[in-house]
Amino acid sequence: MRSLLVALLCVSAAPACAGGFALRDLTAVADEAGSALGQGYAARAAPERLTLMCTTCEGAPMVDLLLGRQADGTEERVRAGRTSMAQLEDICRSRSPDCRLSGLSVDPAVGWVTTYGIGSSAGATAVILRDGDLLTIRALAGSRDVAARQVEILVRRIAPRIVGG
Repeated sequence: MRSLLVALLCVSAAPACAGGFALRDLTAVADEAGSALGQGYAARAAPERLTLMCTTCEGAPMVDLLLGRQADGTEERVRAGRTSMAQLEDICRSRSPDCRLSGLSVDPAVGWVTTYGIGSSAGATAVILRDGDLLTIRALAGSRDVAARQVEILVRRIAPRIVGG
């Protein structure tokens, strides 16, 4: 009887324990991501990494989407308000004085995007966390605006499919 009770508790608790991203294979969004960014993008897709680049586009952007894990407590601290976006921006600025950070609306995940200079180029990176799963969307381009635009498009169009509801 005790075994039955334990089994029932485990089954009933399964939805509460289920978490993380809905999609764990970036090859499933490769075509959609390329289409979202526009004409001229070449893609190289693997389950945990999708790289898109366009040498003929303004700013010659290169974009990476990466799936991974981050279970260092950052997600919990951000959710609980113990780490604010301002604190994360301070950390970013300590590495690069021109770094700018803003929060992302990616419910049920949490996330933020940073923009920064890299020599004569620029980058933008979105970090999205859900139950320890990590989606990083990073763009490098000739200007901050181009890099930020690529990340913003993919956060809006592709991230919801990966994060799930």
